[in-house]
Amino acid sequence: MTTLVTGGAGFIGSHLTEGLLSSGEEVIVLDDLSTGSEQNLAAVLDHPGLQIFKGSILDAALVDDLVRQAGTVYHLAAAVGTFTILDKTLDSLRTNLHGTENVVDSALRHGARVLVASTSEVYGKNTKVGLTEEDDRHIGSPLKNRWSYAEAKALDETIAYLYAVEHGLQTVIVRPFNTVGPRQTGRYGMVIPRFVGQALAGQPLTVFGSGDQVRCFCHVHDVVPALRALMATPAAYSQVFNLGGTEQVSIRQLAERVIDVVGSSSSITYVPYESAYGPGYEDMQRRVPDCAKARRQIGFRPGRTLEDIIRDVAAYQRADGPQVSAMSR
Repeated sequence: MTTLVTGGAGFIGSHLTEGLLSSGEEVIVLDDLSTGSEQNLAAVLDHPGLQIFKGSILDAALVDDLVRQAGTVYHLAAAVGTFTILDKTLDSLRTNLHGTENVVDSALRHGARVLVASTSEVYGKNTKVGLTEEDDRHIGSPLKNRWSYAEAKALDETIAYLYAVEHGLQTVIVRPFNTVGPRQTGRYGMVIPRFVGQALAGQPLTVFGSGDQVRCFCHVHDVVPALRALMATPAAYSQVFNLGGTEQVSIRQLAERVIDVVGSSSSITYVPYESAYGPGYEDMQRRVPDCAKARRQIGFRPGRTLEDIIRDVAAYQRADGPQVSAMSR
């Protein structure tokens, strides 16, 4: 069996690629290496079942050629990270919209099944505790580029869903909630690797905003098996699934936990949103998933705690060098 992983040199994609190879599958990775890195695949670069293509999901001909060789496609490639979206909004929109259309169109043409990675960002400002897949989206003004990522991913979901219901494409859509773990970088706005890098370097941990924002984090090693399980479950096709942890933590509490787990003497400083992201930035105050649907479908129950996540990220950065970042970027 041959599987295509778009974004396969990225944080989640590299873990997925390793897992697929260890199960005896042949894997084709397509990645433009803008936020991914071949170093993420260092352990399997010489694996006889791996092919890596440096290229963009906007290259329709290349995408079509690679999908033609694969029976299964995990579409993880996207422009990601708050800083990336804010700095390159139009390019990010094109990548996330047209790239997904290229992938699902080729999957339909060649009879491949496809998993499309969306995001919990699609819920926007909805602060309900226990967001279900059917809950409404509360999105800010389309003139605020902050919301462009959520808008693009919502359209990705619609495109994938319509290809499924109108054309019979075997499709699964997933909405990860703050997936974290080794290989994730803080350079593009991801908070735990940024905090860990600052704590290891003895720098102040920079909390953007008040620190009252609440999130739930999930280890990549809990998420990747769920992706594979959903793709192996025909009853999951044409549906969307939340994947995330359930432990709620404020960003202030997260900074305190990182300092404690890492054993750092760092302090915590608070940076206004405007200083970090520019004027008019809006954030979600609470984002907590209800993953009952995935639990019913595939028995999804994350087994790793927030402390496990922090320890694993710290161990990775100790081996690879702490990811020190400035106050804002």
